[in-house]
Amino acid sequence: MRKLFLLVSAIFLISCGEEMLPKPKGYLSLEYPEKTYKRIMLHKPYSFETAQITQSKDLPKNWMNVEYPTLKASVDITYRPIEGNLRELLMESEKLVFEHAIKADQITAPVEYANPDKKVYGSVYQILGNAASQVQFHATDSSKHFLKGSLFFYTKPNYDSILPAVEYIKNDMIHMMETLEWK
Repeated sequence: MRKLFLLVSAIFLISCGEEMLPKPKGYLSLEYPEKTYKRIMLHKPYSFETAQITQSKDLPKNWMNVEYPTLKASVDITYRPIEGNLRELLMESEKLVFEHAIKADQITAPVEYANPDKKVYGSVYQILGNAASQVQFHATDSSKHFLKGSLFFYTKPNYDSILPAVEYIKNDMIHMMETLEWK
């Protein structure tokens, strides 16, 4: 009985210390360069401005990648001429956005964009969560040109970790749409 009392007393005294809590995970404090832009100089039926820190990679079919080497990301640009198939192109673009619904926590309602002077009309979608692509847009002149852009990172998505980079590049993608010109 005396041994049991000593054992219970020892456990009680040991457990009465300061409460130990695990330390929270540390996150990087990322700083991004000030925004400056340059017009892409590739022979395409379109042109727009990209961030100075990007590299443009020319691809066949008037496609291209706007690469962010320091952020390990790219905006993949696909171009399709409109040949009486605008409705199908719009549906395909929306379908590609909603393919990410399996991994996404939420897909925001599209933010519509229109610049009648330059004949640029489009939408921007943001995909929240651990989806493969976090931001997508499409733009068209409704008669000849259709352009789609999708943001991808070269790593397995962890939305909380890449969120600052997503916001940084999303603003660049909106700038691409605002400076888009058809040739």
